[in-house]
Amino acid sequence: MKKYIKEQIKKSFEIKQTIYENENLINKIEEVSKLCVALYRGDKKTILAGNGGSAADAQHIAAELVGRYGFDRPSIPSLALTTDTSCLTAIGNDYGYDNVFSRQLEGMGQAGDIFIGISTSGNSKNIINAFISAKKKGITTVALVGRDGGEMAKMADVALVVPSDSTPRIQESHILIGHIICDIIEKEIFGDGVN
Repeated sequence: MKKYIKEQIKKSFEIKQTIYENENLINKIEEVSKLCVALYRGDKKTILAGNGGSAADAQHIAAELVGRYGFDRPSIPSLALTTDTSCLTAIGNDYGYDNVFSRQLEGMGQAGDIFIGISTSGNSKNIINAFISAKKKGITTVALVGRDGGEMAKMADVALVVPSDSTPRIQESHILIGHIICDIIEKEIFGDGVN
């Protein structure tokens, strides 16, 4: 069993090494970080959504921004569309599950906001529909995806594609990328910045 455990840890290291060496992905993480910093300086917000483990990631990232990531500072506006069970179930019942995020974006999203859709496959229909709604409202879209990026990567203004076919490794990498973005936002707005 110890060998298996070590193999899993090694696989996690390997995908992170791949990300570390991927200059294109590093540049896109920097781009998203800069977009977020600019939007917060412009009194806008990030909105996130995903399904299953990606829903948990959306909530986690939003919580790091609203609460704190590394140090005490004023709250940063961020919203996960995965937390309001009344909205999710009402919209799912009345409009179908494929519209649970797009309908919320219609009501809460504003031009200048950023919507970060999280999906390991990049093909989650409810996130794709949310991208369509976001674009209609002038909301910047970011796909945080895996595998080949799927439809979401094609639709997004910026696609952060984790180069892996393993759902657990993609999810681990998504939270790493989310943490890096939170760290940069916090330090750029309230700290000494990041070099």
